[in-house]
Amino acid sequence: MIHRLFRTQLVAGASLIALASCATTNATTETATSQSSASETKAEFNMTEAHDVLIAEWSGPEGGLPPFDRVDPSSPADLEKALEEGIARQMADIDAIAADPAAPTFANVFVPLEKSGAELGRVGTLYGVMVSNMKTPEIQGISERISPKFAALSNAYNFNDALFARVKAVYDARMSSGLDAEQIRLVEKTYDNFVQSGAALADEPQARVGEINKQLATLNNDFSNRVVADESKFISVSAEAVSSLPASLQASFAAAATENGMTGYAVANTRSSVDPFLTFSDDRDARETVWRAFVNRGDNGDENDTNALIGEIVKLRAERAKLLGFESHAHYRMADTMAKTPDRAMDLMMRVWKPAVARVKEEVADMQALADKEGAGITIEPWDYRYYAEKVRKDRYALDQNEFKNYLELNNLIDASYYMADRLYGFQFKEVTGTVPTFHPDVRVYHVTNKDGSHAGYLYRDDFARLGKRSGAWQSTYRAQENIGGDKVHPIVSNNNNFTKGAGDAPTLISLDDAETLFHEFGHALHALSNNVTYSGLGGTPRDFVEFPSQVHENWLLTPEILDKYALHYKTGERMPQELIDKLNAARTFNQGFATVEYLSDAIIDMQLHMNPNPPADFDSDRFEREALAALGMPDEIVLRHRLPHFNHLFSSDAYSAGYYSYLWSDVMASDAWAAFEEAGSPWDPATAKKFQDIILATGDAIPRDEAYRQFRGRDPEVEALLKNRGFPTGE
Repeated sequence: MIHRLFRTQLVAGASLIALASCATTNATTETATSQSSASETKAEFNMTEAHDVLIAEWSGPEGGLPPFDRVDPSSPADLEKALEEGIARQMADIDAIAADPAAPTFANVFVPLEKSGAELGRVGTLYGVMVSNMKTPEIQGISERISPKFAALSNAYNFNDALFARVKAVYDARMSSGLDAEQIRLVEKTYDNFVQSGAALADEPQARVGEINKQLATLNNDFSNRVVADESKFISVSAEAVSSLPASLQASFAAAATENGMTGYAVANTRSSVDPFLTFSDDRDARETVWRAFVNRGDNGDENDTNALIGEIVKLRAERAKLLGFESHAHYRMADTMAKTPDRAMDLMMRVWKPAVARVKEEVADMQALADKEGAGITIEPWDYRYYAEKVRKDRYALDQNEFKNYLELNNLIDASYYMADRLYGFQFKEVTGTVPTFHPDVRVYHVTNKDGSHAGYLYRDDFARLGKRSGAWQSTYRAQENIGGDKVHPIVSNNNNFTKGAGDAPTLISLDDAETLFHEFGHALHALSNNVTYSGLGGTPRDFVEFPSQVHENWLLTPEILDKYALHYKTGERMPQELIDKLNAARTFNQGFATVEYLSDAIIDMQLHMNPNPPADFDSDRFEREALAALGMPDEIVLRHRLPHFNHLFSSDAYSAGYYSYLWSDVMASDAWAAFEEAGSPWDPATAKKFQDIILATGDAIPRDEAYRQFRGRDPEVEALLKNRGFPTGE
C-alpha cells in the first residue's frame, strides 16, 4: 500500500501543502514580505541542541538527506520535543499567513502556505518512519501523546476563519487575476478541501467536527497499536509442520524462533510468513492454528481487541459526515475521487464480483476433487485453500512454486526493477548504502539519476520483516518534488516490504506474489520520482488513481526480457528454463477467483459499512461482518483478506476508509493501460512509455485524472481488459 508525504498525514489534509508560486515581480515582493513575517514569528522559539537537528534543514548531498542516525527508537525523547516544536512552528506559519494585512493574492497566501510547516515536515518524516518501521514501546508512547496534537493542528488550520477568508478571496478572483491553469487547479482544490473539512460551518457544528477529529485521532492510533501488538507475536510450530516447506523457509522460521527466545520453529503473525506456511505445510492442524491466529488479529477479547474501537470510529465518522453536509462517510470521502459516488464504485465491484464468485466455485470443486482422490476425507476449509490450490497448480500445470522460487532471488529482482525503470524512463540507480544515515542496518539507499546523469532523487529500501514493523508493503515519500520559482526540489522516496529474510548468509528467495509486490511498490516509487509539478500540493492524486501506476508496473515482471536477464537460479546462475516459463504463463490466471474474491469482499464490506448514515449505538463489527458477508454470498472457503478487527487501511486513519475499492478502480486503468503497450507491439515501446510518464506519472493532480487518462489513451478506460487479465468472461 502507498504511504503519502508525512506532512500531509500529520495534518489530515493535502491542503496544508497545497501551495503556490509567484508569476510576477510584484508577487515576488509580496511573497518576501509574508515570509519575513513568518520568520520573525519563528524567531521567538528557542530550541535545545538535542532536538534542534531533528527539525533543521537536512545536510548532505542534493538538498540533504534525513538524519536517521540522530533518532534512537528506544530513547526518543528528543523526537517528541522536536515534534512539539514543529507543531508550534507550523501554527506560527499559519497565524502569520492569516494575519497578513496585505490584500490576499495567490502569492501572499498560497506561496507561504507551500513553504509552511517545513520543520514539521522534516521531523514528521523521521517520526513516520519510526512508527511504521521501528515501533518500540517508547515510540508507541509518543504516538499516543502526539496524535491529539496533530488533530489540534489540523483543526487550527481548517477552522482558521481569517485564513479561510483569504483563501476564499483568492478563489473568488481566480478566473480574473491572471493565474495560469496549474495555479487555478491548486486554488480550487485547496478551497474545496477547506469547505469539505468544515471551514464554512457555523461555530457550533464546526466545534463538534473539531472534537470528532481529535477523538478519531486517538482511536485510530489506539487501533494501530493494538494490531501491531498482535502482529508482533510469533506462532510456535513443530518440526513436522515445517518439514514440507522449502529449506529456505525452514531455516528462516528456525532463525525467527531463536531470535525470539523460542524453541523449534516460529511463524511471524504477518502475511509474508503465514501465506507460505499455509501453502506448503502438510500439517492440517498446524495450518488451522496459524490461520486462526492470523485472521483473529484484533479479535481475541483481550487487551488488543479492536471491536469496541471500530464501533466508536464508525459512529463518529457518520456524525461528522452529516455535520459537513454529506449523506454518509462514504459520500464524504468520495467527493474528491474519480468515482465521485459510492454507487459508481459499487456498480464496478458488483460487475466483477459475480464472475469472481463463479470462478471460486470452480476452483473449490477442483480442490475438493483432488482431496477426495487423495483420500484426505476432508471438506475444503479456508486454511486448506492455499494448500490445495498449490496441489491443483502442480497437477494441472506441473508447476511447483518451490521450483520457480529458486529463480526469484531478491537482489536479482531488485536489479530487474531497476532495469525496467532505466529502459522505460531512463532512471538509473547507484547504491550508496553506508555513506548516508539509515534507521536500520537492513536499509539500502540508492542515488537515482536521469539518463544524462543529472540528479533525480534518492530511493531507500527496507525489504525485511522485523518486530515493531507494521505488516504489508508500502511506499513512503520522505521529501516531495516541487519547482517553485525554478527552485527545483527533488524527491526522496522509500519502498518498504516484509519479506522473510534468508537465514544467516543464505540468499532471500521470494514467491511470485512477493515479486509482484516488489514491482508494485516500486511502481509507486517511479510515480513519485517522475513527478514534475510546480506545487507539491498538486503532487498527490485521488485514492482511486494512486494505485494505478503501481499496479501497471507489475506487468513487466513476467516479460521475457526480465525473466531472461534476472530470473536466475540462486545456486547455478542458470536462467529459468523456457519450459518453466511456459508453465508460468499458462498458469497466470490460475486462482484468480480466490485472489479477486478475497480482496473484493473487503472493498464491498468497506463501502457498505461507510454508506450507512446511522450506525446503531450498539454497533457490533463482528456481527456486521458476518451478516454482510452472508448477504453478499461470500464463499465459505474464503475469508476477508483483512477482517475488520485488523483492517488498518480503514481504521488506523481515514486514508482508505470508503476507499478500498480504489485498488479495483485503479486496476481497470492499469489493465487498460497495459493493453496500450500490447497494442503498440512491445511492453518496451519507447513512444508509449514516454507518453505514459509525461501524461500519467509526471503531472500529479495538476490535470484532473480522468482527463489525463483520456489524453494518454484517447478514451476512458474499459473494464474488459481487467476481466480478460483475470481470465473472467467479458460479456455481461
